[in-house]
Amino acid sequence: MTAPHPTQDNVQERRALFREWLSRRLSADALAWLDQQIDAVVQAEKPLQLGIAIGLAPRKLGKADLDLTAEEQATARAVREDLDLTGWSVDQAGRALFVLASYRGDEADFARGLDRIFANAEIGEQIALLRALPLFPAPALLLPRALEGVRNAMQPIFEAIAHRNPFPREQFSEAQWNQMVVKTLFIGSRLAPIQGLDARRNADLAQMLIDYADERRAAGRSISPELWRCVAPFAGDAEIATLKDILAHGSETEAAGAALALAECEAPAARAALNARQDLAVAIESGRLTWNSL
Repeated sequence: MTAPHPTQDNVQERRALFREWLSRRLSADALAWLDQQIDAVVQAEKPLQLGIAIGLAPRKLGKADLDLTAEEQATARAVREDLDLTGWSVDQAGRALFVLASYRGDEADFARGLDRIFANAEIGEQIALLRALPLFPAPALLLPRALEGVRNAMQPIFEAIAHRNPFPREQFSEAQWNQMVVKTLFIGSRLAPIQGLDARRNADLAQMLIDYADERRAAGRSISPELWRCVAPFAGDAEIATLKDILAHGSETEAAGAALALAECEAPAARAALNARQDLAVAIESGRLTWNSL
């Protein structure tokens, strides 16, 4: 699924929305500084001013939670489909606003300028910019930076692009997507916050995860119960037997994950295995047990 490229009007709408949200949360002095920096970024011919504004944002705007209201969250999703600002801070919103203000209608020029900012960004700046990628124009030109983010060894940077972010679902190839999902489990992160996880499940990913699970089980190491979420639609007899064993002998969390996977398998053997834990089957049927609640 690929989102349509933002137009100049889209960018202006997003700028106005972020500025409105920040105006409700900043002091008069901080808001005056924000507006001054927006004007400076708009007028600047080179990205140096953008880098200065991004660098000063935490000190000038503070790091309080953005903490959007339910109404503001709904507006965010109306302006940009699937936009999720959970966990964003005020300075991150300010940084996103400054980048939007730097756009003049030339996608290639915009991408080059943002690439220079990324090249010198410290950890907090990288996190803010990666979280904001779905807001920006030129998504195809920004793809290399997103991929660099998921290759990063630092978990907060990785999760800035992998979690609650529609960019990977819309822009990553199947191979790139699969590598991100496998790495999520490898570093001990959660799958649930990945947008589009179920829609982009595929046979190659399932096989990669089956091989990964086999290696860990052979070494006597634990397996995240979430792993089976991406395997379930493609599980064969061997995987159903493994899930049945986990259901019988695993921890309650592991058994819950196995039960959820068995519930998504179409093979009769999966339903028969799940019947051994009626408590979990009933919890799934009632909606009390889901992949997100696991």
